[in-house]
Amino acid sequence: MSSVRNLSRRAFLARSALIGCSVAASPLLTPVSFAAAPWDTRLVVIVLRGGMDGLDVVQPYGAPEFAALRANLTSGVNNGALDLDGFFALNPALAPLMPLWHREELGFVHAVSTPYRDKRSHFDGQDLLEAGTPTLSGARDGWLNRMLGQLPGVEPRTAFAIGHGEMKLLEGPVAVADWAPDADLEISPQAMQLAELVMQDDPAFHAALSEAMMLTGSGGGAGRGKPHVKVAAFAAEQLRGDTRVASFSINGWDTHRQQGRNLNRALERLSDTILTLQSGLGPEAWGKTAIVAMTEFGRTVRINGTGGTDHGTGSAMVLAGGAIRGGRVLGDWPGLEEADLYDRRDLMPTGDVRAPVAWLMRGLAGLDRGSLQRVVFPGLEMADDPGILR
Repeated sequence: MSSVRNLSRRAFLARSALIGCSVAASPLLTPVSFAAAPWDTRLVVIVLRGGMDGLDVVQPYGAPEFAALRANLTSGVNNGALDLDGFFALNPALAPLMPLWHREELGFVHAVSTPYRDKRSHFDGQDLLEAGTPTLSGARDGWLNRMLGQLPGVEPRTAFAIGHGEMKLLEGPVAVADWAPDADLEISPQAMQLAELVMQDDPAFHAALSEAMMLTGSGGGAGRGKPHVKVAAFAAEQLRGDTRVASFSINGWDTHRQQGRNLNRALERLSDTILTLQSGLGPEAWGKTAIVAMTEFGRTVRINGTGGTDHGTGSAMVLAGGAIRGGRVLGDWPGLEEADLYDRRDLMPTGDVRAPVAWLMRGLAGLDRGSLQRVVFPGLEMADDPGILR
């Protein structure tokens, strides 16, 4: 369904005017008109829920310990992985993204994590990732919402939280729009004709009805097919217009068993998503877009008894888009000797996952460093600019 927090009286009346429309499923909670944001770049944040194994996605095959640690997984360039820079290789399930790498529109940051440590709970890890704070104590809103609060001219349509799952990183006092695929108006053709007749003399109400049909897919706006492709297609459609921020999740990264098969499926969804965004945005908007995909924690460096990996600490983040200066694997590589590991079991995080995102915000929307470190990501030390943007 589609909705906008902080519903106005007029939007409520517009929604109520639809005869036969299911109140719970009505998409008319979106504003009738929107103001363009005062910046022209786009930011897409994808939460990879379940704990992505960064060591399998961006494989450090040049590390002498890697082959022995991952002996039961088909890793490395001799097993189909795609060489990136002579040290790191890309999981072959992401092969469709290699043209972006060669155009320097795809990059990675390795050995990063949130401040979360040791307990390795999906729920707490994801909550902290979306809160963007050092701890969960007192966290009441998400870092994307706090970012919007630092910018002028923000309207609900400026940012979209997309999908069926809750997107806590957009929760907060700044109103944003919501949409989920396969929303159903539950309205008959006769009721639709009556609604159009009632609204024909009110341009604002008629616009709201037209938008409702578009959001539910009746106008073809959301696309058809796999849910993650629908989400990406809808996001791209909005980002071609006034929307400047979109966020959604991709599930399926909890690879405790049969990692080779299960991770490939998740990576294929991620690849589909990025390429759908690229094609849907078109060259002009794609050139102004930065996509960041991040996860709550990584996984153990050693394989468990069921051919998978358990909850860990350090992982990798994915960067894509025409605004990204890619073709690089960023980050301070910690090594894979046992003494180099976190708790002698996990990839040691050498960077805060929030810092690259803060630098993206600074470059895309012009936020000052003080606001980013105090308000958007409290307690963050951004360190030096890694030069993520073109």
